Amino acid sequence: MTTKAQIIDALKELRVLMTLEEGSPQAFRVRAYDNAIDGLESSTADVATLSEAELVALKGVGKSTAAKIRELVDTGTMKKLDGLREKYPSEFVSLTRIPGLGPKTLLMLRDELAIHNLDDLQAALKAEKLRELPGLGQKSEEKIAHAIERLGLHGKDTRTPIVDALPIARSIVAELLELPAVKAADYCGSLRRFRQDIGDIDILVSSTKPDPVMEHFTTMPMVAEIIGRGETKSSVLTHRGIQVDLRVVQPAEYGAALLYFTGSKTHNIHLRQLAINRDWLLNEYGLSDVETGEVIASKSEKDIYAALGLPLIPPTMREDTGEVERAVDGSLPKLVQLKDIKGDLHYHTDLSGDGRRPLEAMVEAAAERGYSYLAITDHGEDLAINGATRRQMLAQRKKLARVQEKYPDMRLLHGCELNIGRDGSVDYDLDFQLGFEWAVASVHSFFDLDRNQQTERVLRAMANPAVSAIGHLSGRYIGRRPGIELDLEAVMEAAAATGTAIEINGALQRLDATPEAIRIGIDHGVTFVIDTDSHHTNELGRMEYGVLNAQRGWVERSMVANAWPTAKFLKWVAKKRS
Repeated sequence: MTTKAQIIDALKELRVLMTLEEGSPQAFRVRAYDNAIDGLESSTADVATLSEAELVALKGVGKSTAAKIRELVDTGTMKKLDGLREKYPSEFVSLTRIPGLGPKTLLMLRDELAIHNLDDLQAALKAEKLRELPGLGQKSEEKIAHAIERLGLHGKDTRTPIVDALPIARSIVAELLELPAVKAADYCGSLRRFRQDIGDIDILVSSTKPDPVMEHFTTMPMVAEIIGRGETKSSVLTHRGIQVDLRVVQPAEYGAALLYFTGSKTHNIHLRQLAINRDWLLNEYGLSDVETGEVIASKSEKDIYAALGLPLIPPTMREDTGEVERAVDGSLPKLVQLKDIKGDLHYHTDLSGDGRRPLEAMVEAAAERGYSYLAITDHGEDLAINGATRRQMLAQRKKLARVQEKYPDMRLLHGCELNIGRDGSVDYDLDFQLGFEWAVASVHSFFDLDRNQQTERVLRAMANPAVSAIGHLSGRYIGRRPGIELDLEAVMEAAAATGTAIEINGALQRLDATPEAIRIGIDHGVTFVIDTDSHHTNELGRMEYGVLNAQRGWVERSMVANAWPTAKFLKWVAKKRS
């Protein structure tokens, strides 16, 4: 049966393809899919069971979209989507990630220069052919080439951003777990380690009956091509051009296989050396004695680590950057956990131009998660289109005070997301800034400044007593926009000196600050906050992703301000502002 997640995923793909078809992300039919996706994500109904009329009754879902949803549920396919997939292959669609290549430009490159994929584009750039086209020139060529380099795109070795890969992997795992033959299932590899991008999606299944599992996997709606099918391993290509590999192992071997296929390769090598030191062998089948062949541990990862004299090392740490040594001497960091988070401090309502839910709904959603405090941080006036005026901010402050009465167990802070200007200045004057109880300052523009200029603007923002935290430090969109270049040592030193927190943003397309930046921050004694940057009630789940990214940076609970009790947190906030 088609799931809600699969329906939403199909509409998201359709939205991307329609952007190419219509030539603009703002086209009416493209916006219609945006509205439908919002409506489906907000609904608690099992949308796959709804009639066409019931679907139309949902906010944002039009008659045409409802008909397409029913077509997908009833037939397993969507004619419109299949047609657009044929017209715009995944290799061509992937070019939409590159800054400077809007839909109209891409179609012109295809029609005029026969550019169908990244290899074609790089060859055309090398031959300086883009500058000959209308609206382009030498500078456009240079910017596109620079973006490709900074995004790390390399033809067939291009990696898939986690924001695209994780929902697919979780959907596949959830569907396989519904099969009677499946005892356990997980996604593995770099995705389980929560890296920012992945090569292929690796799925591991525990089962004594691999045949029905393989049959179901290779016939799922997301499959565009079967690369290979065997008794215990199959590989497919999705309609989005992502390779998914499935392995089925016996239940007794599942822990060893999960450890092996999660990696990283160097982490596994380190563990194997510990096993060799004991005259043991560690591989994907288990930990065993070399002489007797006796299996010492294999059913769970925890059992294998314990047999090696180690605590369970979280997948997010398995990069062989010192975690094994720390495990050996008993000094693994006490990593922050999702349950530790007591509030969200980067949180938008529909007062922001890009916010999609009213204040009351956003506060209610936070209360349902059991938060002790919450900061409302709509955009400041300097952000074009999305920013709020002084009058609007003051009106919201009064409204928030009334809403506070309904939630005596949750402290509501009236805050703002200030925009860091080219020179490091932020919205409003200082007196008005200090009227907010919390402020996160973020870069939203001037991404092409050099390293020194970017560093100086962030340092100036941190020196402002009204700025409590720096949001999404680099301003990156993974796989789509490279972040600004910063002197991270200087930034983290200033953050510690000024008492300014560094945000770990949980939006999957951001995951910013990066783990590398976080580790530098830890060395300087920086305080962190983990936020969702939510613009809708359906985005609060991003907190899980923020925590996982913090774990990749080895962040402990004590380092996270919004893991502190309310009184301690408020005292810390007031210290800088005073």
